[in-house]
This record gives sequence, structure tokens and C-alpha cells, in this order.
Amino acid sequence: MAWIYLIIAGAFEIAWPVGLKIAHTHKIGGTVLAVITMIISGFFLYLAQKTIPIGTAYAVWTGIGAAGAMAVGILFWNDPLTFWRILGVIFIVGGVVMLKLAS
Repeated sequence: MAWIYLIIAGAFEIAWPVGLKIAHTHKIGGTVLAVITMIISGFFLYLAQKTIPIGTAYAVWTGIGAAGAMAVGILFWNDPLTFWRILGVIFIVGGVVMLKLAS
């Protein structure tokens, strides 16, 4: 169950930067979205860390957030899709997989 909590935490970790991006045009709504999703993300990370080692949980959480936020930026805000950005995400995902295999 802890890994499910961690995936949920990672999904909300993607959502709060989206809220901050939305806040550029919709200040209150975007800010509220960001704050609420930060709290939810942190709560599920807390639950996951009851059984998953803190270093593994934190790395997976931030990895999901970083890769997911980049994907959302590319899909919805025309952020650049370059070789180096893709390579960076491959390294992030590879590191997350290695941590999962190690725990």
C-alpha cells in the first residue's frame, strides 16, 4: 500500500507546479490549487514513509514530480522538447527504478 501512497503523492507533486503556472493568469485559483495539492502530496508522502525508506521515498516522489511536470509543460504549455531534457528525464526515471529495485 505504501507504494500506492507514494504514486498518489507523486501525482499531486506534479499538480502543484501546474497550480503555480496557472497562477500567472488566475492568481487566486492557481495559488489555491498549488497549496492544496502541496498539502495532499505531503500527506501521502508521509503515509508512504511509514514503510518505505526516506531516501527512496523522497527520490521517487521528486522524480515523479519532475518528470511529470516536464511532460505537462511540454503537452500544455509548449515547453521545449530537446534531446537533453529527454536524457535528463531518462536519468531521473532510471534512478527511481534503481532505488525501487534496491529497497
